[in-house]
Parts: sequence; C-alpha cells; structure tokens
Amino acid sequence: MNKETGRPLLIVITGPTATGKTRLAACVAAKLNGEVISADSRQVYRGMDIGSGKDLADYIVEDVRIPYHLVDIANPGEEYNVYAFQKDFVNRYNDIIKRNKQPVLCGGTGLYVEAAVSGYRLLKVPENQKLRDELSKKTMPEMVEMLAGIKKMHNITDTTDRARLVRAIEIATYEAEHRELMMDYPVFDHKLFAIHFERSVLRERITARLKQRLAEGMVDEVKQLLQGGLEPAQLMFYGLEYRYLTMYVKGVISYDAMFEKLNTAIHQFAKRQMTWFRRMERKGFNIHWIDGNKNLEAKIHEVLITLESE
Repeated sequence: MNKETGRPLLIVITGPTATGKTRLAACVAAKLNGEVISADSRQVYRGMDIGSGKDLADYIVEDVRIPYHLVDIANPGEEYNVYAFQKDFVNRYNDIIKRNKQPVLCGGTGLYVEAAVSGYRLLKVPENQKLRDELSKKTMPEMVEMLAGIKKMHNITDTTDRARLVRAIEIATYEAEHRELMMDYPVFDHKLFAIHFERSVLRERITARLKQRLAEGMVDEVKQLLQGGLEPAQLMFYGLEYRYLTMYVKGVISYDAMFEKLNTAIHQFAKRQMTWFRRMERKGFNIHWIDGNKNLEAKIHEVLITLESE
C-alpha cells in the first residue's frame, strides 16, 4: 500500500536476461507476504522450461515455495499475446489484492511489463471493413483531421503512412465506442526496479548461463517438444534458444555453430531489452536501477528501503 496515496502498490522487478530477477522477486515477496506474477512471454508455455529460463527453484525461499502466477498456463503452439497477458495479469492481481497479499511483477518482457503498469486496458481491435471502405475514399489530410477529431494526436508517425493512418483511425474509433472496456482497469501505484550489470559482465553471465542450460538438458527439451507434435516452424517461432536448438536438432547447423549463433542472439536480445527500458524512462516511467554486482541480501535491502522511504 502506498502510504501517501492510500492506493495498492505493485512492485515490479525487471531487467535484461540473466540478471537474477526471479530470485530477487521471490525473496522480496517472502519479506512482504507477497506472490509473484510472471511477465515473461515464453514462460507461459508448458514444457518450455529450460529454454525459457523458468528456474522454478528460485521461488523456494527458506524452504517455502513462494506462490507464482502466469507460468505454465498455455500449451506450446497456442497463441498467447500481450492482450491475453494483460487480461490474465489483471485477474491475478485482483485476486492477490483481494487476499491481502503483496503482488510482485517479475519478468524481462518489456512489452508485458509496460502493459501491466500502463494504467489502461489494451484492446485487441478487429478490422472494420465498412470503415476501411469509407476511408478509401478520403485523402490523407482528411483522414488526419478525422483522427484528430477522435483522439489527441501524440504519434505523428501514424500520419505519414496511409495504411498506418487507416489502422490508427480504426483503433481510435473502436476505443471510443468501447470506453467502458478501456476504463475497466484496477487503480494502483507501482514501483519499478531493474537489475543492471555492465555490458561486459552481462555478456559473461549470459554465456555461462547458456552453457549451464545446455548441460541441464536443453537439447533434450527441444527434442521432446518436437516429438510431442510441435512442427519445427512452430518451435522456431519462439526465437532464441528454440530457434537455434531446433536448427541443430534437425541437422541444419552444427553444435558449435548453434552455440555461437545462439550466444550472440541472446546478447543482442539483452541489448534490445535495455533499449526498451530506456525508452520507458523517456516516456516518464521512473525506474530504480539496482547494481547487479551487489549480493542478494544487499539487493533485497535496497528494494525494501526504497519502498519504505516512499
């Protein structure tokens, strides 16, 4: 609970891959009678354990398993997107608050984190063919004027491309007609924490973790998923580990090439994650950065002290 506003508080622990987010979130939850909600786009899938980095042992704190949510809730091959995540997040958040527990959101999928703390409902807007037919008769300036009449214009990039402008009008019209859905979102404050390592240190951690996961049986996990009925293209859709390991298992590339390409891809992924978080800061989100080199106890203490001081 935020002492100043009296509103519930969502604690968020995020950061790039291989920074120890899950363990910190579980330990913070243990201190605050909390439960963890995952914000990871791949950990929702059953059977995708090692490759997605579930690290379920991290949820055990002093021999007690901290409750966690939005892990293992979908079958591989099913569509799960940010709209489904936000809906599931709201349901889990409301349930945790109802039971007087502290919700702790944890994950490195920046899109999911931002969707959770955005304060408004995302709507999956269907195509409106009738509206599109009407717009096909209008000029670009006429459509820009139409969009400006529906919503405040923040993103001018939507006005420079006809297809994007049509879609922007389609979305704005749908949202204007479904305001009750847009407003159906819990009111809470949030505090964002992110773990940060220098790039060279993070690269070393990523490589070490990749070697560990391969030793733990990540190749066998991919083989089992393929034997379970998933097509190679379906598994490769999930990217990173699953893309390159599938290529290796199917004989497209060698083991050494798989390791090199995957290691490089994860490094690039971590860089994109940091870019997303920096963009969130530019949009006004306040992120409290925690030095990853600190030991776990120091990180826990920093989170708790920061929460206590606000």
